[in-house]
Amino acid sequence: MNTMLQGVEDRPFIPTEYVVRLARTPWERAGHHALRREVFCNEQHVFEKDDRDAIDGVAIPIIAACCMAGIPDRIVGAVRIHETEPDVWRGSRLAVQADHRKLGRIGAELIRMAVSTAHGLGATRFLAQVQEQNVLFFRRLHWKSLGTITLHGLPHHDMEADLSRYPAHGLDQTWLLRPQPRIRQVA
Repeated sequence: MNTMLQGVEDRPFIPTEYVVRLARTPWERAGHHALRREVFCNEQHVFEKDDRDAIDGVAIPIIAACCMAGIPDRIVGAVRIHETEPDVWRGSRLAVQADHRKLGRIGAELIRMAVSTAHGLGATRFLAQVQEQNVLFFRRLHWKSLGTITLHGLPHHDMEADLSRYPAHGLDQTWLLRPQPRIRQVA
C-alpha cells in the first residue's frame, strides 16, 4: 500500500462546510429525529426507544448539515425551540453527531441560530435545561445558571441566555466553514 494512503480509510470524512438552518424538508426533519434518537437513546441512554414528546408537535426543529459541493448531505446537529408562554422560549434536545463534536463549533452555531431565531420571533427570555457536563460550554456562550434540577435521572441546570449577545434575526439559515490547515509553501 502506498504510504501516503496508510490510515486514510480509518479516518471519518469531516467536511469543510456546514449549513445550520430551520429544518424545512421531510429528510431534514427525519434526520433531526434520527440524530436525537442516536444521541439520547443509543449513546446516552436517557430514553429507551425514542425521545419524541408532545413538544415536537409545536417546536421549530433546527438542524446542522454537512455539505458536499455546497449541498446539504447529512444531518449532524439538531436542536428544537418552542414558546412556553408569551415571549418566553425554550431550547431543548441539542445533539451533535459524535464524529462532528471535535469541531466544537456546531453546537455553538445551533445554539446561536436557536436563540437568535426565537429572539426574532419576540422572545424576551430564552431558557434551556442543560446537562451538567455542558454547563461550562453554555456559560462561555453567555448563559447563566438559574439553579440545578434533576431531569430524566440526570443532573441539569436551568439556564438562561443573555439575549443581548444573540441579535434577533429572521434568517432561515447560516453557514459554518471549518478552518483549513494552511499548506506550507516550500521554497
